[in-house]
Amino acid sequence: MNTESSAGAANDHRAAVLAGFLGWMLDAFDFFLVVTCLTAIGREFHQSDAAMAFSLTLTLAFRPVGAFLFGLLADRYGRRLPLMIDLVFYSVVEVASGLAPNYNTFLFLRALFGVGMGGEWGVGASLAMEKVPPRLRGLLSGLLQQGYAAGFLLAALANYFLFDRFGWRPLFFLGGLPALLALFIRSRVKESEVWEKRRERDWSRLGDAILANWKLFFYIVFLMAMMNFASHGTQDMYPTFLERQWGMAPGARSLITALSMVGAIAGGVVFGLFSDRRGRRRAIITAMVLAVAMIPLWAFPPNLFVLIAGAFLMQFFVQGAWGVIPAHLSELSPDAIRGFLPGFAYQCGVLLASVSALIEALLARSIPYQWAMAATALLVFLGVALAAGFGREKRGISFGGEG
Repeated sequence: MNTESSAGAANDHRAAVLAGFLGWMLDAFDFFLVVTCLTAIGREFHQSDAAMAFSLTLTLAFRPVGAFLFGLLADRYGRRLPLMIDLVFYSVVEVASGLAPNYNTFLFLRALFGVGMGGEWGVGASLAMEKVPPRLRGLLSGLLQQGYAAGFLLAALANYFLFDRFGWRPLFFLGGLPALLALFIRSRVKESEVWEKRRERDWSRLGDAILANWKLFFYIVFLMAMMNFASHGTQDMYPTFLERQWGMAPGARSLITALSMVGAIAGGVVFGLFSDRRGRRRAIITAMVLAVAMIPLWAFPPNLFVLIAGAFLMQFFVQGAWGVIPAHLSELSPDAIRGFLPGFAYQCGVLLASVSALIEALLARSIPYQWAMAATALLVFLGVALAAGFGREKRGISFGGEG
């Protein structure tokens, strides 16, 4: 009986991690289709790089709305149902983005997509992290978070193989795939036992629990702002950098971006495992210090070989730091508001960092792209290391045992 129970629990947490990974991967795939097709969409709508970068900013800026709404629902009604609703919602919006007749409609749809994108991470991460064994939380956190890099990789590959033949619009129709993931969650993933044990029974008590943790909320917002500046500052305008600075065609840009995401996936898993052994904060700081050392290879490569190596290593370390985040934020957050607090604070950090692509595009009007990217990267990497260093952690804490 115990063996059967253990096997059932293992299958359940694997299904939850898989669902979280695929949900975040498909979410990121949909977002990064705009990144990889940025200049092509801009040409069709007769918009500049800066104007198209604003569409990325708008998506990021609306992510807190989704995290707020779906996070509250997750803490009040459970993790599974809000996650399934969110998956269907952003799938529909993504398909509609491929049908946008003009720039203003495209902007409106990207704002709606931001709502869906913001709702997925917090709910999916809380469901997965509440199910996995504490001793494996960092490793599986790294795997879960790198669904984001896998989504970027898929977007780059889709652009590489399909863009020249079909153009950018049909690529967005692939964004309907996340709706199918809702069926998998419905049939294979059980509700979080931690939520069932520790959920608040009414809205007022849930609100009190949120207000009681306001200091933690603002700390996570600051940490996530720095983390998102690091991530989006090294990713969102990188394909445009390859085009403008290196004169690369879409296929070459997509291939290098894809290789950098292989580095991201590897880094997330490696540093997630490192955080299980040496601590969450130490893993983040180590990754950021090593990312600083990669800036010359990444922004000022003398040849194509160094360019590829720099892209791979930069994302290995940046996304290595990110691999720690689902476990770290879940462990810092109380049981009763784990669906809401990490996701909403994360997305508020996204809101603060949503101008990263726009800042780089504007800077690149007066200085070369590589200098704009290098200066931004150096400042935010140091900011991440300081934010992590002055915080706290609860590595390996057991969920479901509070008060």
